[in-house]
Amino acid sequence: MAKTGYIDLTTAEEKLFYSVLRPADRFISARVTRKVTLLSARRKKGVSQKSLLPACSLAWSQLTTEEKNSFSLAGSYCNLNGWRLFVREYSYRVINNLPLVWLPSIYHQGLCGELKIENPASEIKIIQPHPFEYYISKKITGTKSSYAPFVVTERLVLPLQIGLTYYSDLVPIVGFSAVVGVSLVGVAVCGDVDSEDYPFAKFYAIVRRLYQGRNIDTLLEINLFMFTDWNIATAELSNVLGQYTSYSLYFHLYNLTGTVVFDNVKAIHTSQNWVRDATCQDIHQDFTRAFYQVPAHWSALEIPEGSFFESVYSII
Repeated sequence: MAKTGYIDLTTAEEKLFYSVLRPADRFISARVTRKVTLLSARRKKGVSQKSLLPACSLAWSQLTTEEKNSFSLAGSYCNLNGWRLFVREYSYRVINNLPLVWLPSIYHQGLCGELKIENPASEIKIIQPHPFEYYISKKITGTKSSYAPFVVTERLVLPLQIGLTYYSDLVPIVGFSAVVGVSLVGVAVCGDVDSEDYPFAKFYAIVRRLYQGRNIDTLLEINLFMFTDWNIATAELSNVLGQYTSYSLYFHLYNLTGTVVFDNVKAIHTSQNWVRDATCQDIHQDFTRAFYQVPAHWSALEIPEGSFFESVYSII
């Protein structure tokens, strides 16, 4: 049971307390937070003087037409125009003390998702469920703090295409006997696939279908290379027997140590990408006040001590 306590405030302290703080979420992690107030003209001037936009504008104006076009091309992969992508990347590079002269990549833009396994862990598995229907909490227009349930319907229609861009640097755990296979794209581990200890790295979808009175799961998977530079991978499911109803997306690394960095995650059907946080701006966001039936982005299924998943800025 949670430990609770209280403190007594004087009248003067209460006035100060309620002038700067307000109650925050009471359901997931009860806490107080800073009260949002309107900025005065003096404070607005201070904020504008600290903004990176003037520096971004100057740096953008110094780019050649070809360089600006390269940002526009990379931005098309994350639904941003060239200027917006440049501002995002410039800001992250300032924060991380990185050189401010660079060219964008079509494989990753801004933050990326990272799965990391360190000793003593050897596994990580995360999920993003996509049920046929679920409720989220949405703010009622015209109110200050009133919310109402809102139904989200995702009617799965095949074909379903999943995909991602990724970089991997993984090593099978010590003691596993395997053969390493090399291709023009990356390095894969070969061996006794039927072994329970066989290491693997996968991004996959499990599609739930109804057939002859049974619930059957159909697997659509992408096997990730153990070691590879940035790479694009896709897979597609065109047809199944029975009535398909819903699906879930998974990342699963098993009997491995190392890192997988990924971006631009896709689960496309009905001409729309249904992945929540497809550009991996905050993959660690789990259940929230708004997303109380399904995780807002990704949720951990297997995450022993030594395993992590988070959004990072990739310099690779």
